[in-house]
Amino acid sequence: MSVRYLASVAALALSAGTAMADYSLTILHTNDFHARFEPISKYDSGCSAEDNDAGECFGGSARLITAINEARGRSNNSILVDGGDQFQGTLFYTYYKGKLAAEMMNKMGYTAMTVGNHEFDDGPEVLRGFLDAVEFPVLMSNADVSGEPLLANKLAKSTVIEQGGEKIGLIGLTPQDTDELAAPGDKVIFTDPVGAVQGEVDLLTTQGVNKIIVLSHSGYVVDKRVAEGTTGVDVIVGGHSNTLLGDMEGAEGPYPTMAGPTAIVSAYAYGKFLGELNVTFDDEGNVTEAKGAPIIMDGAVTEDESVKARIAEAAKPLDEIRNKVVASADDVIDGDKNTCRTSECQMGNLVADAMLDRVKDQGVSIAIANSGGLRSSIDAGEVTMGEVLTVLPFQNTLSTFETDGANIVAALENGVSQFEEVAGRFAQVAGLKYAFDPAAEVGSRVSDVMVMEGEDWVAIDPDKTYLAVTNNYVRNGGDGYKMFRDSPNAYDFGPDLADVTAEFLAANAPYKPYTDGRITQK
Repeated sequence: MSVRYLASVAALALSAGTAMADYSLTILHTNDFHARFEPISKYDSGCSAEDNDAGECFGGSARLITAINEARGRSNNSILVDGGDQFQGTLFYTYYKGKLAAEMMNKMGYTAMTVGNHEFDDGPEVLRGFLDAVEFPVLMSNADVSGEPLLANKLAKSTVIEQGGEKIGLIGLTPQDTDELAAPGDKVIFTDPVGAVQGEVDLLTTQGVNKIIVLSHSGYVVDKRVAEGTTGVDVIVGGHSNTLLGDMEGAEGPYPTMAGPTAIVSAYAYGKFLGELNVTFDDEGNVTEAKGAPIIMDGAVTEDESVKARIAEAAKPLDEIRNKVVASADDVIDGDKNTCRTSECQMGNLVADAMLDRVKDQGVSIAIANSGGLRSSIDAGEVTMGEVLTVLPFQNTLSTFETDGANIVAALENGVSQFEEVAGRFAQVAGLKYAFDPAAEVGSRVSDVMVMEGEDWVAIDPDKTYLAVTNNYVRNGGDGYKMFRDSPNAYDFGPDLADVTAEFLAANAPYKPYTDGRITQK
C-alpha cells in the first residue's frame, strides 16, 4: 500500500534557470526514535495489538521499513540518515541497550547518523558497543573524544560518501550541554556547534566537496543559529527538540525551513513520521530547489511481516513486566513534551505529587521534577507498568536533600532559562508554586515563589533550610541543576521513580489527571 503524505508538498525554487549538471538527491530521515520499535498511540505511548490491527496506531519498525523502501522506490538517488537519540525510552532499551537499534538500523540500510545526548546515557561503554555493531558512520563534530579511549578514532566529526556519482559531505552535531544531559564522563569535551560545523565545512571544501549536509541533534533553535552562523551548509537534518515541520496542525514551521540558502528539516520523533526531502543542486553545489514533507506512519502504511515478527520475538522477555496492570486513569494523563517543558502539566503534577507523597513523612516539603524525564502520556483506562516505564524509562531513583530557599529559586530559574528551546530542564513541582516571565532576562524570570507550610501558602524564605526531593539525575547536576550537587544530607538511593509513580497511581485509582495553577506564566 502506498504511503500517504500528511501535508501538501512545500517547495522552494531558488533559481529561475536549471543548470545542465543539476544533481537531485532524496534525503530520507528520522530523529529521536527512542526505542519505539513497536507501534505507538496518538499520545506517543504504547498501543495494543487490537488497536494496531484496527489501524489506530502509528510508527513501529515494521511500518518504518515499509515506508523507507517505498520512498526509495520513488527516487533513483536517495540516502537515509538519522538525527540522533535512537537510545532510551522503552523497556527495549533497558533490556537490549543499543543492540536492537543497531540491528534494525542495519536492516533498514542507514547511510549515517549523528550522536544524540541519550546515546551517552549509559556512558561511553554502551555507545562503543553500538558503534561496533552498526554498518554505517556515526558522526559528532562538536566534541573532543581524543581523551576517551573507547571513542577515540571511532567517532568521526564528518565523512564523505559517494552517492549517484557525486561527493556528499556529512557532518554530525550533538548538544553542547550533553555533559549536563547525559553521562559522557569527563573525558569528552563538548564545544560550540557553529565553530565546529564551519571547521568541518572548510575541511570538506578543500577536498572538493560542495554538497554538505549536517546531521544535527541540537534542536530547531540551534539549527537555525548554525545555518545563519555558517557558510557552505546546504541541508540540516534536525533532532533533539522533537520538532514537526510542515503545514499540518501542530507543525512549528515549514518543511523545509529556509535559513538563507540552508534547508532545515525535522520529523518529530518516535518513528511517527519519515522525513522525505528532495533537493536539487546546481553544478556549483548550490541548492536550487528543496521540497518535501514528513510522511505519517499511520495505519495506511503496511507493516513488514518479517520485521514485525522479529520485534515480537524481541519483546517476549519484556512482556511479563510491562503487561502488568498497576492502576487505572479516568482520562488521558497528558505528558506531551511541548506542554510539560513550557508549563504546568498533568504528568508533571502526577510525578511530582508521587515523589512528595513518598517522602513527606520524612519532613520533605518540596518536590522538583525535570520535564525532560517525562517521556510520554498515559491513555485513559487500565494503566500498565509498561506505560509507566515509557513515561519514566531512565531508572532514576528518589533523592532527598537539604537546601536553602535561595537555591530553590535558583533551581526554578534554571528550569525556565531555556524556555525558548523547549528544554527538558523546565521544573514541574509539588509543595511549591511559582510564576515566570519568559520575556525577562535569564536569571530574573521567576517570581512569586510560595511554599506550603501547614495548610497555608507562604513566600519562600531564601535563608531557610528546606528538605526537598528530586531524582538522582537532577540532584547530581543534570539538566543544569548544578546548585544541588553539593547539597548537605543528600541521599540518592531511594526507590525507583517509576515504581513510586506506579504505587501512587494504584493508591489513587482511578486516577484523575489535573492541573491546579501551581505554575503560571506572566
